[in-house]
Amino acid sequence: MVRDRRPLLIYPQRELEPQPTGELREAFAYAVTQEGRAPSQYIEVLTVSPVEEIASRLELSDGQLAVVRRRLRFVDGQPYNTNDSYFPRDLVANSEIARPGDIERGANRVLEELGHGQVRVVDDIWARMPNQEEAERLQLELGTPVVVYIRVGYDEGDMPVRVAVSVLPADKHLIRYELDRR
Repeated sequence: MVRDRRPLLIYPQRELEPQPTGELREAFAYAVTQEGRAPSQYIEVLTVSPVEEIASRLELSDGQLAVVRRRLRFVDGQPYNTNDSYFPRDLVANSEIARPGDIERGANRVLEELGHGQVRVVDDIWARMPNQEEAERLQLELGTPVVVYIRVGYDEGDMPVRVAVSVLPADKHLIRYELDRR
């Protein structure tokens, strides 16, 4: 079987832009379908005591918990990336974010409905070799590097409301930022 190696074109700056009327879809699914491809994902939802890196980005105190939505994402039936989104449990405990299953309109929309829409994001991006779990989950060929992409989303009060950690196989993704001062 020959795999389709077309890279998925990602525009991180577009994640928080409004979608066309009637298109209330999760950002990944929307981006993939815009390219004429078929998205799907396996989702696991857990309440966790996050590692220090995540806890500090969410500005959680010692002992505060987070809800994590761990996703293995597929494009045209092939594993394409992982995306683990962490939210302060106190903020999302009684919402769809804390429940198993897909949120068709997306967690970003649920955050807006909770009064904590993201108005600012900070991205950190770097490349490295995958660990064994990542290589297995993503069915990577030996020697394939990954790009780690961490996005922290802030609400109007500058409170961090989401930390998304994506692991993107370098041979399957193209990240494009467009900056325009017009």
